Order: sequence, then C-alpha cells, then structure tokens
Amino acid sequence: MDILVNGYMYPFVNSEVLEATLPNLSMLSLFTYGITAEGDLIQLDDEGLIEAARAQGVVPLMVLAAMNQEGTFDSQLASTVLNNPQARARLVENILSNIQAKGLGGVDFDFEFLFPEDREAYASFVDQTRQRLNPEGYMVTVALAPKTYAEQPGLLYEGHDYALMGQAANLALLMTYEWGYMFGPPMAVAPVNLVRRVLDFGVTQIPPSKILMGIPNYGYDWTLPFVEGQSMAEKISNTEAVERAARVGAEIQYDQLAETPFYRYFDDLGREHEVWFENEASIRAKLNLVAEYGLAGVSYWNLMDYFPGNWEVLHSMFGVRKLNSPADVF
Repeated sequence: MDILVNGYMYPFVNSEVLEATLPNLSMLSLFTYGITAEGDLIQLDDEGLIEAARAQGVVPLMVLAAMNQEGTFDSQLASTVLNNPQARARLVENILSNIQAKGLGGVDFDFEFLFPEDREAYASFVDQTRQRLNPEGYMVTVALAPKTYAEQPGLLYEGHDYALMGQAANLALLMTYEWGYMFGPPMAVAPVNLVRRVLDFGVTQIPPSKILMGIPNYGYDWTLPFVEGQSMAEKISNTEAVERAARVGAEIQYDQLAETPFYRYFDDLGREHEVWFENEASIRAKLNLVAEYGLAGVSYWNLMDYFPGNWEVLHSMFGVRKLNSPADVF
C-alpha cells in the first residue's frame, strides 16, 4: 500500500538532513509565508528547498499562515482578509503567481486561532483558492486543529469546520499532536488513544482518502514539579531523548494507553525531569491507524531533525506514493 507522506521544514534546515529526508516524501511543505491585510504575501526564502525537492521528485508546497510581519498568528489580520472580497481575490492571485514563479506544486493553508465567526469565510476562501488553482494543475491543502466534535470550544478549534474543509480542500491534515506541549503538563505529544478520537470524528466529516494524519517528530523534557503559567518544557529530538536517557541512566518505559515512550530522571541540581518522545514502537502504533482508517497518508511536524527509526518503520509498512504532478491528488 502506497501512502502520501508530507513533512514541514524551515528554509534553514541542515542540508544533510534535507538530503536524507527527501527520498521518503511525497510532498514537502515550506514553512511559512505570511500575509498582509491587503492580500499580499510575506515572502519566504525557499528557492533552495524547492530546487532540492524537485530534484528528488518531491512536490514542494508553500505554507501560507495567517501570520503578520512579526511572524506571529494574527486572528484580526486573518479576519480582515477573509471578510474583504478584494483582499481575498488579490491573495488568491498572489498565491498563484508565486507558485508559478517558483515552481511550487500548490498551497497548504495554516490559518490558526481564527475567530469563530470566520469559520465559513475561511472555508469559502480555501474553496475559492482551489477553484482557481486546480484547473492550473496545483493542489490546495489545509491544516486543521485536532477536533473531536463539531462545536468544540476554544480559539484553536472554532474557526475550523471539518465538513466544509473536507469539501473545500484537496487534502486535509489533521494536526494530531501537541497534547503534550511546551507550556502544558508532562504527557505524550500524540497519545494514540486521543489521536483515535480525532480520527473517529474526522472520518465522519472528511473523506478518509483526503486525510493526512499528523505525526510529531520530537519530544519534550519537563522539569518537575510542573507549575501552570511558569513551567516551560525543553523541546528535544527523538534521537536526543534516547541519548539523554543513556547519559543519565534512566530506564525508558512505555505507556500502553498512549503507546508512547517516556522516562524520568534527576539532573545535577537534584531536580526531577519527565521526558516524552517518539520511538519505533510509537511510530508503528500511529502508522497502524493509516491502514485502519483508510487514510491518504501522514504529515510530519516537523522534519528539521533526522530520525532514522521513523523511516525504517514507515518503509516496512508502506510505500511512499510519488506524484507525477500535483493534480494526482484531485
């Protein structure tokens, strides 16, 4: 069974990581372009990534986020553009021009923290873009917050309508990660039991053949005790997590419910730490869901660190679907 494999990278990725990773991908999402209130693009210096992707038969996608000049998600900026027909039309044409000029394969929308009242406008805008880009041979994908029911409260969720987006976009990435996150309490980043809840809802709203399941390519090290509003975990690569356990003499354990590895240790100052990350077993548990739910494939956030075990597991289970053109997905 061949699946679509997408991953996100920043332009400053290590060149050796880039070259080692590209053969494993169908698409490479370049993070990130921003927008202005008038519908112009805040550009990304991504020509090197595009050239490398093309050379390996990987379709490069521009990621477009509702981010301002400072590089932060801006709910009001998104609302301004989404509710201005002239700005929307200008942005669509700027997206198309950028794709054509740079040799990209399409656009991946990542508008996060939208106002609830903009959910229909956002879906309409994605649909408008798809109707403009698909006839030109370019794909439109969208990244969606990990919802478990339609009216789930919270700024992260309310602006994303799964059913409407399932119609508007060619592919939908469900961001099934960040349950364990930098400012939250220690727990698995993508516990399989909670990922399942998102997929259970997702496949009722979006055709499974359009869904990419998100997979994290990192872990976190929390210093205990966790203090709400004060504690901040250290983000670490999966390789570093294993090396750190060896250095401190920690025994790696495996949570059977989350299907995720973790361990605890004490540092030189006597502070206790708790670490959650991904290993071959947890990756396999997640990839099992792709076949179980009949999904199109997976998308990794992010691929700035090379984790060989991930690719070994993936290739033992699936082939990577290579696209002759972006139009192959619609």
